[in-house]
Amino acid sequence: MMVSPHRYDYDLIVIGGGSGGLATAKKAAEHLPANRVCVLDYIVPSPLGSTWGLGGTCVNVGCIPKKLMHTASIHHENNHVARNFGINSENVSVNWETLRSNVQAHVKKINKGQESSLRSENVVYENALGTFTDPHTVALNYGPGNEGANKSITAAKIVVAVGGRPNTLAIPGGEHCLTSDDIFQKEASPGKICVVGAGYVALEIAGFMVGLGFDVTILVRSMLLRGFDREVVDRIQTYMTRHGTKFVVGVNPTKIEQNGAKFAVSYGPTDGPETTEEFDTVLQGIGRSPVTGGLGLEAVGVEMDRKGQIITDKFECTNVSHIYAIGDVCVDKPELTPVAVQAGKMLADRLFSNSVFLMDYDTIATTVFTPIEYGAIGFSEEDAEKQFPGDCEVYINEFAPLEWTLDELDPAKQAAWLEDQTASFVKVICVKSQDERIVGFHYVGPNAAEVTQGFSLAMRLGATKQDLDMTVGIHPSCAEMLTTLKITKSSGIALKKEGVAADEVCAT
Repeated sequence: MMVSPHRYDYDLIVIGGGSGGLATAKKAAEHLPANRVCVLDYIVPSPLGSTWGLGGTCVNVGCIPKKLMHTASIHHENNHVARNFGINSENVSVNWETLRSNVQAHVKKINKGQESSLRSENVVYENALGTFTDPHTVALNYGPGNEGANKSITAAKIVVAVGGRPNTLAIPGGEHCLTSDDIFQKEASPGKICVVGAGYVALEIAGFMVGLGFDVTILVRSMLLRGFDREVVDRIQTYMTRHGTKFVVGVNPTKIEQNGAKFAVSYGPTDGPETTEEFDTVLQGIGRSPVTGGLGLEAVGVEMDRKGQIITDKFECTNVSHIYAIGDVCVDKPELTPVAVQAGKMLADRLFSNSVFLMDYDTIATTVFTPIEYGAIGFSEEDAEKQFPGDCEVYINEFAPLEWTLDELDPAKQAAWLEDQTASFVKVICVKSQDERIVGFHYVGPNAAEVTQGFSLAMRLGATKQDLDMTVGIHPSCAEMLTTLKITKSSGIALKKEGVAADEVCAT
């Protein structure tokens, strides 16, 4: 255990009580005397008044409620084929109020668990907004009605882990829009929904809403899932369209007018005619911005980019030697909860336990929980070609998961069902001159997170296409499709239009 000189109130202050901030604080506390680490967390209500407890975006208004509602939508959609498995699934319906209430109850349980964990690990928790007043001093603001408790504290080292919040539409009536900060707490059923934006947050929410039976239209300014593999994204859009999501591409909303309990959304192309359509709920998913405004970072000289993200080096250090930053608030770092957690833990070990290990931001796996899930690691095909021009080989295949093969729908839906038999897809991108080292991995299908996770380890260790070929797949599974890849884009061989079922792999 490191012995503190107690020159400051704390050895470490962490500003931000999200997953990354909490992980940093608790890991640092393992190496320090009791109560020498302080974590600050204060939720400024959303424009519509939503607020929540300790744990940050992921726990309260991100990963956790999103995954639970995504799972609810899968259960709902699967009921229409349950009869093919001998299960009586008549009269299945979704009760939004029950779903929302149960999800929020689980979130609140996590909030309480986080507070209890901090106490048991001797981390001081302050439910206050922190602002730098000098390089080692943070002023605490406990919010309206609690001004008498306001004070300042000092620390030898400070970590900024405040993350980001959703952007909002700067159009007339934009104040009527919900964001991801609000949707999970919405008490009334969402009804007919307009989603503005086509990033992963917008598509995930739109996707589970459709799966739950709601009418959803997505307004897309330019493209879906910018930065992801375009071939894969096109497949996701096709699947979502086939399953009921309405996409209007090449338009922007221009105004929103409230008509009683409903909202009239006007939208259109920049130089074209407008359409006005009425909705019960309007959700904006147009990106996120770092919560650095008002932290006083400029006053202490911390450098940021024009968007307000903090510039850090490979040690997660800012240009001020004792001030660090982790997570979504940093420039050019993957905006993923596990990234912030890992970076924070490793930073705490370096600061207080003489560790020399640095966070590795390469080959990090992620999953987009759209109705058909998408797991990705490394380069998209487009970026791989830019990085390794003329030196890439791309292996692909589409297939039918075994669990989908009994989904024989009524005759009116036969065409859509047949299309779904080739909706799942895998792509592996290799560098030919490096023994076909794998630099890009893309999986579209059920349980994408579970399938993708293990392959990130393989890629970290420099896996090649031959390593995949020599791996024995688990049968029957979707993941085994990655151990039998034969078709390359360079060969010009077309994919089998009827797809390959997981139960056919043993014969291939």
